Amino acid sequence: MGDIMDEMPDWVHDFVSPPRFKPYLKAASGDVATAVRLYWWNIEVSSAFYPSLHFLEVALRNAMHRQLAGTFARDDWWETASLLKVSLSKVYAARAKLTERGRPPKPLTADDVMAQLSLGFWTSLTSKRHDQILWVPCLHRAFPHYRGARERLHRELDTVRLFRNRIMHHEPIFHRDLGADRRTILRLLGYLSPRLLEQLTPYDRVEAVLEQRPVFRPDPGEGDR
Repeated sequence: MGDIMDEMPDWVHDFVSPPRFKPYLKAASGDVATAVRLYWWNIEVSSAFYPSLHFLEVALRNAMHRQLAGTFARDDWWETASLLKVSLSKVYAARAKLTERGRPPKPLTADDVMAQLSLGFWTSLTSKRHDQILWVPCLHRAFPHYRGARERLHRELDTVRLFRNRIMHHEPIFHRDLGADRRTILRLLGYLSPRLLEQLTPYDRVEAVLEQRPVFRPDPGEGDR
């Protein structure tokens, strides 16, 4: 592989780095031109997922926040809800981060804190540990079009969380079943409201980009599903 690495464009050596480029080269069976196409396609398909991931994350946290605020009769519901220590610490860390940044230039609101919390935080609220304290009393109502078990919903949310993190950290996703990833995201949006799917449709480019996928040899060892 050393000789092949010498054939790579200078920008790969200087800015991408051979180790980061290696999965693309391996998938392309050592063909540098195909590996380069695959690298750029990975960026393109990652960007194509952004609208649906953005929409899901924003809609999810607002739907869950709305139910929690209503149940505990206060916008800063975390002060009353029996959150696990690890979850409560994330809320306080988010609040501290906003204060350190000097934002916003007004007293912090619950909305400010809520928007700072990660997808991982909201996903964790659907876990088994929060079943009796949050899911049963109120959080199930955030998903009015879902009729399954909490466990399955949590698995789907966690799958999307891991997928979203790969994209946001600029990792390879070309080896995944991206059609299945897209269906999971759309399914979760549908659980919240079918209207969300209607709004997303004009901006969802994933299927079109998937049709342009370069031909390569999938490596089973590269998968992470």
